[in-house]
Amino acid sequence: MTETYIIVGLGNPGREYRENRHNIGFMLIDSLASRLGAKMSRMQSKALIASARHNDAKIILAKPQTFMNLSGQAIQALVRFYKTPLEHILVAHDDLDLPFETIRLRPGGGAGGQKGIKSTIQHLGTNDFPRLRLGIGRPPGRMNPAAYVLQDFAKSDEQFLQEVLDRAADAALRFVDDGLDIAMNQFNGIA
Repeated sequence: MTETYIIVGLGNPGREYRENRHNIGFMLIDSLASRLGAKMSRMQSKALIASARHNDAKIILAKPQTFMNLSGQAIQALVRFYKTPLEHILVAHDDLDLPFETIRLRPGGGAGGQKGIKSTIQHLGTNDFPRLRLGIGRPPGRMNPAAYVLQDFAKSDEQFLQEVLDRAADAALRFVDDGLDIAMNQFNGIA
């Protein structure tokens, strides 16, 4: 029987947010869609989705179109529709507490100030779902973190961004193939 996985990238819809640090989750989904030959062209459950195959798994790639702080609405609806167990969901999001270029897989935990994760916890009724944290670093000086995440990546970061997205895509597909523990062991030690 084919297992179904849902990989969700958090971000904000709209052209003006496309290159923002806050949208690195969306960037990862686009990278995965490209790698898997899938088109992000269908709206379902308040999310732009694509369906792809990878080895023996069916993967639903999703970008919630509700804005970051309401992401849980789309995630909850997709989980219900596809009857997906929480251990088959991976939510990718930006993380201020990790340096840029760092990725971390986690089995669960708190929201850590990330409003999309907070919404997801509220809508799923648990904080026990796998995440892929994509480091964007702390804002410089006394800059407001909310303003920082809504800025585009710096030109100096762009050369490394594709490397980070490639590594994160590898980690997401390893999660699908071999489970969270093996993916964590392989990717969490890499800066």
